[in-house]
Amino acid sequence: MRMDDAGVLRKLQLQELEKIRNNAYESSKIYKEQTKAFHNKIISRKEFVVGQKVLLFHSCLKLFPGKLRSRWVGPFIVVKVYAHGAVDIESPKTGKSFKVNGHRLEPFYEGFQSTDIDVMALEPPLVVS
Repeated sequence: MRMDDAGVLRKLQLQELEKIRNNAYESSKIYKEQTKAFHNKIISRKEFVVGQKVLLFHSCLKLFPGKLRSRWVGPFIVVKVYAHGAVDIESPKTGKSFKVNGHRLEPFYEGFQSTDIDVMALEPPLVVS
């Protein structure tokens, strides 16, 4: 074993290792971009307007929450919408307003208003013998 040959071999090994590292870096970068694009595609964009009624997700951690108890509280009224996703909401009961993340809000849908109701009289079925 000569020292010059060993040095050349070591340099080649280091270059191969550097290529492998660069390939792994590129692969992880591509994977992260694809994952981010997939995640952003699935996220639903919510747009709120001033005066709209919304429900707030109550995220307090409780040891024994009610099994069938809803974690949504409200309704609240939107007071101001910021460009970065924050929303000022106000409680109509207490009049207090506070700022929350828009991801914690859902639009509040009031019950359907049934104005046109058709009534149809049914006759008993005829028995044929």
